[in-house]
Amino acid sequence: MISNEWRRHNVKRHEIPVRLDEGIATPSSAARSYKIHVGNEILQDIGDLVQNENVQRAVVVSDQSVNESHGRTVTQSLQAVSITVDRLSIPPGETSKSLVESERLWNEFARLQIDRKTAILAVGGGVVGDLTGFVAATFSRGLQIWQVPTTLVAQVDSAIGGKTGVNLPAGKNLVGAFWQPRGVVADISTLKSLPDREYISGLAEVVKYGMILDADFFQWLEDRAISIREREKESLNHLVHRSAELKASVVERDEREITGLRACLNYGHTFAHAFETTAGYGTLLHGEAVSLGMMAAVRLACSLDLLDQTVVERQQKLLETLGLPVVTPVLNDIDPDDFLKIMARDKKTVGGNLRFVLPDKIGHVEIIDRIDQMLVTSAIKTVCLTT
Repeated sequence: MISNEWRRHNVKRHEIPVRLDEGIATPSSAARSYKIHVGNEILQDIGDLVQNENVQRAVVVSDQSVNESHGRTVTQSLQAVSITVDRLSIPPGETSKSLVESERLWNEFARLQIDRKTAILAVGGGVVGDLTGFVAATFSRGLQIWQVPTTLVAQVDSAIGGKTGVNLPAGKNLVGAFWQPRGVVADISTLKSLPDREYISGLAEVVKYGMILDADFFQWLEDRAISIREREKESLNHLVHRSAELKASVVERDEREITGLRACLNYGHTFAHAFETTAGYGTLLHGEAVSLGMMAAVRLACSLDLLDQTVVERQQKLLETLGLPVVTPVLNDIDPDDFLKIMARDKKTVGGNLRFVLPDKIGHVEIIDRIDQMLVTSAIKTVCLTT
C-alpha cells in the first residue's frame, strides 16, 4: 500500500494511495483517488502538495483551538507558494457539527465568492473535517477539499474515506454526503499538543482496527500500550500509518458501504452513537463512546457464543491500559429503552432491524441482525454500571 518515501528537511513521509475504482477504471473514479501523507513535521510542506494540483486560491477552515497554531502553519505554507488564502474558523466541540454552523459556512463561502477552482482545507479534528467536508460537498455542487487532521481520531479514522456530515437532535451524522478529499495530510507532530483526554480518546479507533481487521496489529498494540500512551514518536508513526492503511484498504473496496465490507468499520459505533446522543453531544468524547461501544459489542458477541471470554478480557485490558473507559456513570440514569430507540434510527438499521458488527475472534467480525433486544439491553447495562 505504501507507494514511496520522501525526504525533505530530514523528514520522512509515507504516502498511502487510496484508489476508488469500484471495479471499473473510469475517469470519475480516477479523479476521486488520492493519497494519505503520514509523517513527522510535514505540515509546513502542504503548500507544495496543494500547488501540484494547480491551485491558486484556498480557504483554510480550522478549529478555533488550533487556528493560531496549525491553521497558521498551513496558511503560511500555502502563501509561500503564492496561493491566495482566506481563513475561517469554527467553535470547538461536537455541537459545531450542525446545520446552523453549515449555513454560516455556506454564507461565508458565498461572501468570499469562491468557485470550484478554490481548494478548501479543513484543519483540526473530526468535527472540523466532517462539517467542512459536508459544506464543501454541497456548496456549488462540490468543491475540492484537503483534510488536514490534527487529532488522533481524525488522523486514523474520520479524515479518511470521504464520509462527511452533521448531527441532528435525533442522532449523529444523519445528514451528510460521501465526498472524497483531494488529499489527506496527517502530521504526527501535531499530536504532541493534544490534551491527554483527547489523545487517549482517539486510541479507541486504533484498537478498533486491530479487533476487526488485524490480529497482529492488536498484539502490537498490547505490546506497546505504555509507549503509545506516552506518545513515543516511533510508536505513534507506526500506529497512525498502519491505521490509515487499514482504513484505506477498506474504503477503496467499498467506498459507499454497498458491499457490506465498509460496515466493519462501525464496530462499536451503533452503541457509541446512541451513547453520545443520549448523554448529550460533548458529554462523552467520540472515542470514549466508541470504547464503551466496543465493550458492549464484544460482550454481546460473547452472549451469542461468537467468541469466548478471553477475547472480552483482552480487549478490556488493552482499553484500560491505554486509559480508555470501559464503564461510565454518565449513562447510569438513562433508560436502556432510550438507547434502543436511538439505535433504531441508526443508518445501519435495515428494515427496522438492528444490525451489529460483532467480532468472532480478534481480527475478524461479522454483521449480525435480528438479535434479541434483551441481549442488547444487557450488553448496554454492562457499561452503564460502575459496580
